[in-house]
Amino acid sequence: MATTQALRGYLLEEALAWLLRNSGYSLLTQGDKDGSELVKRRNTLHVVGRGTEHQVDALGEFPFTPAFSLPIRLFLEAKFYDKKRTCGLDIVRNAHGVISDVNQNFTYGGSSRPRRRYHYSYALFSTSGFSKSAQQFALAHQISLIDLSGDSFTWLRDHIHTLASALCAASPGQDVPNRIVNWVRTMVRLGLETPREVPGDSFALIDEGLPAPADRAIQDALNNFVQVINEHGEAELLIGFPAAPFILPLHTTNRKGFLDYASRNPTHPVRIRRTADHGDAEWVITPRNDDAASYHLTFTLPQHIEDWIVGADEDGQQRRSAAVKTDFLSKITIYRMKHSALHVYQLMYEPTELRRR
Repeated sequence: MATTQALRGYLLEEALAWLLRNSGYSLLTQGDKDGSELVKRRNTLHVVGRGTEHQVDALGEFPFTPAFSLPIRLFLEAKFYDKKRTCGLDIVRNAHGVISDVNQNFTYGGSSRPRRRYHYSYALFSTSGFSKSAQQFALAHQISLIDLSGDSFTWLRDHIHTLASALCAASPGQDVPNRIVNWVRTMVRLGLETPREVPGDSFALIDEGLPAPADRAIQDALNNFVQVINEHGEAELLIGFPAAPFILPLHTTNRKGFLDYASRNPTHPVRIRRTADHGDAEWVITPRNDDAASYHLTFTLPQHIEDWIVGADEDGQQRRSAAVKTDFLSKITIYRMKHSALHVYQLMYEPTELRRR
């Protein structure tokens, strides 16, 4: 049985797995067993660590191997809490434990057959932000925290809430049976074209249908959810990788404008400005050498960075904003899959472009 909170987390993971795939990562499944790293246990994918095996709901492998490094695999975990509850230290500490264990899973076997190795990273997405201690711990141990609590992602939170509510309303108790959860996740993956194996009876449930009279409400909510992810996702969801210990979820209302401009100028200079002088400010990226109407990308920074910025007077905030742009946002890389080919775009910020608002 799945609680409403757990169900929302599952749906958020499905949307983010779609985003991960569109950002160049190959989604690994229960069928991607490599003998030493991935195993299947009770219809669930596990990654083998030095001390134990770790269950994973979404795991991606990046197509490029950085120089002097190992192939990169990324754990993706999503938390959909109520607004009053932030993602706490215990969640981030668990992520660090998992990463430490799987990255240490190597022993020299003498004459044993050579085996591939990977470097595992961890990204935590939260719809209600992160506690201060969670942010501090994540920064120290290189766990990526992505905050989806801003206004730019209201549409995603609302549609997840709508579908989860429809499923809970159709259930005899307060929790949703696992077989129905698996059915919904399977349908979402098919609709988003991110099919991955799920527990055994999910595809059989597709043919069986859901119990009347609630099936129509669930089907409508499910169709709307898939449609809005495809529409808004293509328009608004991009992941930016800055030269910093965090990831930027980038929002735009003009995906075509950005992709057209970036296709003509894969590497181009940009302006970056902070839109307000308070702790929950948004940042805006526009191209420097063209009409700003070509595209706007908006994002938020981790809360501990915003707290540091607003901890100074007005002139000090401008200096600290400039320092953040120079130290962390001077180069933002975006990866995008198009026709099975990976495209790389780089947004370059030059400190000389700083202007007093």
